[in-house]
Amino acid sequence: MSDPGDDDDLVRLQKLLAQSGVASRRRCEELMLAGLVEVDGEVVTRLGTKVDPRTAVIRVEGRRLPPASAHVYLALNKPRGVVSTMSDPQGRRTLSDLVADRPERLFHVGRLDTDTSGLIILTNDGDFAQRLAHPSYEVDKTYVAEVAGDVSKAVLAQLREGVTLEDGPVTVSAVRIVQRGSGKTIVELMIHEGRNRIVRRLLDHVGHPVTKLTRTRIGPVALGQLQSAALRDLTNDELGELLDTTQL
Repeated sequence: MSDPGDDDDLVRLQKLLAQSGVASRRRCEELMLAGLVEVDGEVVTRLGTKVDPRTAVIRVEGRRLPPASAHVYLALNKPRGVVSTMSDPQGRRTLSDLVADRPERLFHVGRLDTDTSGLIILTNDGDFAQRLAHPSYEVDKTYVAEVAGDVSKAVLAQLREGVTLEDGPVTVSAVRIVQRGSGKTIVELMIHEGRNRIVRRLLDHVGHPVTKLTRTRIGPVALGQLQSAALRDLTNDELGELLDTTQL
């Protein structure tokens, strides 16, 4: 933070908030005066205070506002049959084919099986990608699985208690039945594991092989109505929460 007029690279806080889409300039001033804006952990109520938009950690009513950045953060709805890599020696369709019109060199955060559809995050911010994929940050991921058979309450309880596979235990944060019928069940479950084919192996282990699988959420980022093979930018709220989760 700085006093007004200190540095050409600094921006008045209320102007930065308005430019970031928080609210109108007048409303941003009201939020500051009400003590609802923090910069680097300190409440800022003085209008005209200047900040560095690239490095300041700003919160409005407790929510993190991502810093000004040349990086992009994208949500992609990966179709089934697309390989979760940027290139493939076998010539299969990859993530690169879906973002061919983007100028950035993008990284994918984590992976999805080729036969699994759904949410994957792409970015040109290598530190962010590495941290978000790291198991120590325990970002919950939600999947919707169509499985064979009628999933019983006992199986749901078994999943909630935790299942041990050949490569170690799996903790399921939440699980529920979405729909039953015609010899199959649609199950929604939340885990923070990133191991290979973990959801398929987990459900197979409890006797309900997966016939169709979609990842619908990563942390605060939801697939929502995003069409297959389509991209969107993460919202400020989504990105702010992920930056906090990964301690960036």
